[in-house]
Amino acid sequence: MLGAARRQLGSGPMLGQVLRRLRPAAVADAARGYSAAAKEMTVRDALNSALDEEMSADPSVFLMGEEVGEYQGAYKISKGLLDKYGPDRVLDTPITEAGFTGIGVGAAYHGLRPIVEFMTFNFSMQAIDHIINSAAKSNYMSAGQISVPIVFRGPNGAAAGVGAQHSQCYAAWYAHVPGLKVLTPYSAEDARGLLKAAIRDPDPVIFLENELLYGESFPVSAEVLDSSFCLPIGKAKIEREGKDVTITTYSKMVGYALQAAEILSKEGISAEVINLRSIRPLDRAAINASVRKTNRLVTVEEGFPQHGIGAEICMSVVEESFEYLDAPVERIAGADVPMPYAANLERMAVPQVDDIVRAAKRACYRAVPMAATA
Repeated sequence: MLGAARRQLGSGPMLGQVLRRLRPAAVADAARGYSAAAKEMTVRDALNSALDEEMSADPSVFLMGEEVGEYQGAYKISKGLLDKYGPDRVLDTPITEAGFTGIGVGAAYHGLRPIVEFMTFNFSMQAIDHIINSAAKSNYMSAGQISVPIVFRGPNGAAAGVGAQHSQCYAAWYAHVPGLKVLTPYSAEDARGLLKAAIRDPDPVIFLENELLYGESFPVSAEVLDSSFCLPIGKAKIEREGKDVTITTYSKMVGYALQAAEILSKEGISAEVINLRSIRPLDRAAINASVRKTNRLVTVEEGFPQHGIGAEICMSVVEESFEYLDAPVERIAGADVPMPYAANLERMAVPQVDDIVRAAKRACYRAVPMAATA
């Protein structure tokens, strides 16, 4: 299929011409569990280097989105790529998510590997028909004849002071859809390894970054910096081992969970922190293995509680490991309200470290139940 696409579109100029017509606080290193870390790298640089290396390795890979070229990305993720690869492979688009997402899906039909950047995943709602009906379902509806190797990436979830329309977490939204893979990196290692895996994957991948993590630095090993480094999709990472309670989470909340685990350790509670990395497919085996060891579970997510990731994890444990539970599952999630704009209310609407600590204590019967304090 790639050969056919190259015969039809050449090395890229035709696609570029078509699009030009349309164009008008990190936790201490010891708690992270990284081995042989020789240097530090920001999540921003990890994403940039992954894009650079994959574009260099495969001429069918190209990047498109608003301000990804001349401005070098709204968050500078694509810095330097336009100068290196030119306007046929780093394509500035109009403010028309439905338009350029549809073009990206069409390019993937022809064997190219588009990376579509949304300035925020809230804007992906303008293009959700292309993502779900065109990208996610085509492989099944064509009986495997059509692959759609495309990545949809950009910042997801709450940032700071951007209001209800720009603060939603889309992990549960897209994880609901068969045919999509949904990845949620936390560290520089996650960002680099998972983005490479997403670009190489033959299926559509939703890649949910976090704006507040872009500038965070994480230790990276020589293995992570190697151009061949790639993380498997569908595998969680145990960021911190423990024996008393399991805490599952993803993206920015991993850092909060690690901080909570450090606080709990000073009170004699050993918490195991699982960085999910992949929401769909979900590493149910790793989650259940941990719960069977600790006998307790706390799920943490930024998104709304109803029909959320925590609810799915809870059901998985009930189905596979119910007899191992020694306490009710605790679920920590964002408030079930549109995100407030006021800073004090915004903080109350998203999980905090103290919320995780209290939930873990309840699970370990080390705190007075909330009903008793009423």
